[in-house]
Amino acid sequence: MTGPERPRPDALAAVSLVLLALVAVLLLLPLLGGPLPSPYLVVVLLVARLGVQLLRARRNPELRRPASWALDLILIGLLFYAASSRPPA
Repeated sequence: MTGPERPRPDALAAVSLVLLALVAVLLLLPLLGGPLPSPYLVVVLLVARLGVQLLRARRNPELRRPASWALDLILIGLLFYAASSRPPA
C-alpha cells in the first residue's frame, strides 16, 4: 500500500535549485583547496536564479518573496563591489 504521492516540483523550481547548488559548489571550492571562482560567474548564476524566481512568482502569486529578491540583489551588489576592487590578475 502506498500513501498519497507528493507533488513533484515544477521545472522552474528544479532550475532554481540547480542554480543555487552551482553557486554553493563554486563558493565551497576554495574551502576545499580549489581555485577561487570568478565573482562575475557567481553574479551571472545569481541573476539567472533571480530571473527564475521572478518567473515563478508571475505564474503563482503565492511565491512572491520580495525579501528574498532583495537579499539576492544585495549579494549581487556586494559581489560586483568585490570584483571591482579586486586587483587584476
